[in-house]
Amino acid sequence: MSVAVVTDSTAYLPPDVVARYGIEVVPCYVVLAGHSGREGEDVTPEDVARALSTRGQKVSTSRPTPGDFVAAYRRRLAEGADRVVSIHLSAELSGTWDAARLAAAQVGEHVVTVVDSRSTAMGTGFAVLAAARAAADGAGAAEVAAVANDTAARTRTFFVVDTLEHLRRGGRIGSAASLLGTALAVKPVLHVADGRVVPLERVRTSARALSRLVQRAVEAAGGPGASVAVHHLAAAQRAERLASELQKAVPGIRELYVSELGAVIGAHVGPGAVGVVVAPAPARPPATAVEPGEDAQPGEDAQPGEDAQPQAD
Repeated sequence: MSVAVVTDSTAYLPPDVVARYGIEVVPCYVVLAGHSGREGEDVTPEDVARALSTRGQKVSTSRPTPGDFVAAYRRRLAEGADRVVSIHLSAELSGTWDAARLAAAQVGEHVVTVVDSRSTAMGTGFAVLAAARAAADGAGAAEVAAVANDTAARTRTFFVVDTLEHLRRGGRIGSAASLLGTALAVKPVLHVADGRVVPLERVRTSARALSRLVQRAVEAAGGPGASVAVHHLAAAQRAERLASELQKAVPGIRELYVSELGAVIGAHVGPGAVGVVVAPAPARPPATAVEPGEDAQPGEDAQPGEDAQPQAD
């Protein structure tokens, strides 16, 4: 039995990894100056960073359509896959997961399993990569989905932004809104918890913030064998410096990726954002808990045709 793995463009997997494992990436959309384009194809991170730095320029994002996912699922099935496991960014941050569910209902829920990673960027990407590796090893759809869920549940995402304003405008700020009044005096360290962006701690300087990202990454790794990713938007030097510190501090890193955030997530964190994603090595093989055709977390709170919270997509 052959299992195809599908994700959306916010996973920000390196192109060579996507090609190596045959992962299908369905692009989200970014709207700049009234024109909608596909992330990574029509709109680049540089386009978004430039727009966000231009006074009066607005940037918005939208999920892929159910039709986009239907086309991707049918294409992979036509190419010989027997099942599809579709893994996406948190339903708390986007309606992408809901669009994938609607598409799965059209194609056949006995054929397509949809997984909510409860994360974003490489927090989703590491779950996708683990699932693709399991599929390449011959695992069935239930096991592939279970591996994705297990990896996503263990992965931690930490990041620092120059300003909370972009998160506020996009509706992704959650309880971090409490920091808005003091954002000029501190550098908030944020993280993704239960699918939402929430504050973790406050520090006084950018240098201290990067130091705390390293310390948090070491704690999250818990030992050797962790996979690590560093993301940034228009902050390449800071990202490279962070990656260098992580290589020294985190023992026995399995793999380390450094990449610029794509347009969709970049539009919500803004230029200068730097983050680290850590996927610890699994303590034991995950139990198979999701059968083909069953949707994984978060449950039944999103209604067909409605974007999940918050309503920015």
